[in-house]
Amino acid sequence: MAATFRRRLQRGAASTALAALVLAALTASQAPALTEAAAAKKQKPAPPADTPIDGGSTYFTDRPPLHRQAPPHETHDSGRDAALGTGPTEAGLPATVLAAYKKAASAVHASDPGCRLPWQLLAGIGKVESGQARGGAVDAEGTTLQPIIGPQLNGNGFALITDTDGGRYDGDLTHDRAVGPMQFIPSTWSNGGPDGTGWGADGNGDGKKDPHNVFDAALAAGHYLCAGGRDLSAQDDLDRAILGYNDSEDYLRTVLSWYAFYRKGTHEVPDGRGVLPVHRDGATRTGKHGGRSGDGTRQSHGSHAPDRTPGSGKPNKPNHPGKPGGSDGTGPTPGGSGTPTPKPPAPKPPTEPARLTTLERVGDKDLSALAGTEFATPPRVRAKDAAGRAVAGAPVRFTLPASSGARFPGDATSVTVPTDKDGLATAPALRAGDQAGAFTIRATAVGRAAPAVAFGATVKAKPAPKADKIARTSDKELTATAGQPFAEDAVEVEATYQGKIAAGVALTATMVTDDPKPVENDKGPYFKDPEATGKDKDEPVRTLTGLTTDANGLLKLPKIYTDAHAGTFLLRLTTADGAVLTVKLKVAAPAGS
Repeated sequence: MAATFRRRLQRGAASTALAALVLAALTASQAPALTEAAAAKKQKPAPPADTPIDGGSTYFTDRPPLHRQAPPHETHDSGRDAALGTGPTEAGLPATVLAAYKKAASAVHASDPGCRLPWQLLAGIGKVESGQARGGAVDAEGTTLQPIIGPQLNGNGFALITDTDGGRYDGDLTHDRAVGPMQFIPSTWSNGGPDGTGWGADGNGDGKKDPHNVFDAALAAGHYLCAGGRDLSAQDDLDRAILGYNDSEDYLRTVLSWYAFYRKGTHEVPDGRGVLPVHRDGATRTGKHGGRSGDGTRQSHGSHAPDRTPGSGKPNKPNHPGKPGGSDGTGPTPGGSGTPTPKPPAPKPPTEPARLTTLERVGDKDLSALAGTEFATPPRVRAKDAAGRAVAGAPVRFTLPASSGARFPGDATSVTVPTDKDGLATAPALRAGDQAGAFTIRATAVGRAAPAVAFGATVKAKPAPKADKIARTSDKELTATAGQPFAEDAVEVEATYQGKIAAGVALTATMVTDDPKPVENDKGPYFKDPEATGKDKDEPVRTLTGLTTDANGLLKLPKIYTDAHAGTFLLRLTTADGAVLTVKLKVAAPAGS
């Protein structure tokens, strides 16, 4: 279908009103003479200064038809044909996707009316970036049934963007990939916005910003297109906005052609029934051009290549209207010899990728870690088909209960990872929470009915730090006058264990009597309760618990006060392991007493 549409675009340009409108944006892709004429009239818009929204990734290049066909029909159980919509086939937009575009445009108009964002522009970008979320393959909330993940942005024909999200959105731990129906790169979604917080948005009001949700992605795209005070009713601003999404002249022409097409009229079709871009060999794409499908398998580029080879910057040679015998094997165009165009050969059915039917746990033991540390072994599964063969490129989602306190990188409770060539999917580093306990990690095959795999995980409390020695950091005599406090931070001690710093050691400080079996003293120096209020805040406290050494094994005791009693008093510090330090506190009588 895509090839047929392309030939029609070239043959019918002089005969229809829509052709004139589309060719205004497509001159560079139709003939060199037109390109030079357009360049003489208008200078190319300046490319954006920062990384394009989709990282300069690949995209669908099919163009809209000039001759609007009737919509497809399907036969119901009654045997009667029922139209899916009203209007040409390519003008049908999946219901949820269409609702997302209109809702996003309405929200942007309310916050930035001067931008004049038309929802048809979002539809044009959505068509080129993901084929309208794979023809509307989304759930009731607008989230894609399978992740739409672009090719690895490794600098080989695309931008070079090393991993920024720990695989949270794209499942790739080495490089970023464009994700979702509007193909945002993770770094742009999370932190690439004008205020450093990212372009991510919550378009469906569920409290989450998910690039795999068409409502969220459409609203984020709308905000981006309007950034910088753009007025999209002005051609220059419109061009700059689109080039900021993907800095390619061919991309600009393709988006503009769909934008013009949708402005002529659209209709709603059921989710999952939208028209997908088609290769000349008949294989529909389920990912971006040259990218990955939802299950991660590599798609064929097919023979319908874009006018600009990705990454090369060199335009391919277009067919010349009016000359017989196009380079694609078609017959003469209007103005040629009049020989009819031969019918293209029947397309070959696409090769069906291996279908995942089973997930197998790798490793027999449950996972364990100390509180606040990383698990030594991350969860890992192997994907297999019905014949027991490994399935590569299948997305697997690992999910944690939020209450466990455990998290993947980026504070995430779920992450999707594609299986490798051996069918293995390994979750990124998993960090335990601060509380001891047990929980379950679940691994599920995204978009497949394979049974989930459960991993038992246990978080153990860290053993209490030990100290076998406590010593003062100063040998200065500690003195005060009765009724007056000792100097601030008069007592500082250091705890060690086997000669090494003992951080986090709990100590107890008690004012004790000078007896063979000392007990808490009821007179002399004392502390105050820092949490007491009112009249209780000045009540003497002669035992403090919950004191802890810092990272350097040091502890400064709170301020020490004195009552009217003079003499030498004892302060004893102890640990649970039996380390003891006794400190002398001398209190002198007031002068003249």
